Amino acid sequence: MTTKKNTAIELAQATLSEHDGVRYLHLGTPWVQGAMRLKKPAQIELEYVQRMMAWMLLRPAGELARGHAVQLGLGAGAITRFTQGVMKMQTTVVELNPSVIAANRAYFRLPAEGQRFQVLEMDAQTWVDEVAEPGAADVLCVDLYDHEAAGPVLDSAAFYRGCARALAEGGVMSVNLFGRHASFARSAARIAAAFEGGTVISLQPTREGNTIVLALKHASLPEREELAARALQIDTRYGLPARKWLRMIRPLPDSVLARP
Repeated sequence: MTTKKNTAIELAQATLSEHDGVRYLHLGTPWVQGAMRLKKPAQIELEYVQRMMAWMLLRPAGELARGHAVQLGLGAGAITRFTQGVMKMQTTVVELNPSVIAANRAYFRLPAEGQRFQVLEMDAQTWVDEVAEPGAADVLCVDLYDHEAAGPVLDSAAFYRGCARALAEGGVMSVNLFGRHASFARSAARIAAAFEGGTVISLQPTREGNTIVLALKHASLPEREELAARALQIDTRYGLPARKWLRMIRPLPDSVLARP
């Protein structure tokens, strides 16, 4: 990840495309960094981004929309529009690239900043290390890819430990990883180590290979009956395919957990 003084030179510029009623965000390459359906901007368009919301299954029903949601990596603002606009949660976004922030404000209906919403233009590592108070976030969504989209730009053991430190007890993190990428096992092992004493699970990969890992801080996975009740509530109230997510949940394999 670049330092702040070099970002103006080294960060790729946000670019746009549109197809079939959907606006896409790119970083100067064909790789899609996010999307918004123009007639339904609150709807989460991309399947992997929908699955990043599977953290909702790990929050008690009465606390689902309470607390502070933090997104590390803005993309096209889909999660932000959902947590802030649909769920009415206090929401913070951490995004390093100023052109991504500008594109979101101009073309992706980024909410106006106010008491319930703020945008921090900074490196996510800086936020984890220097800005976030311990236990400051109840939900943490991590989606940090650059213009090459080859792998997470922040993926160290120290980074994931910082994420765990930033979460409140019982808080949950969702991370977008490439499940078919060689780095997946290493990344998942680091997350599991950072959340020792909690629960780490994954969803099955999307067709494109995105695998969402969910990490619950110092808490256990609820019983299946409770998860099913929560999934039905999420489906009914928010229109997200939570019952489908429930069928996709799987523990991390022992081969991952045994990695040093």
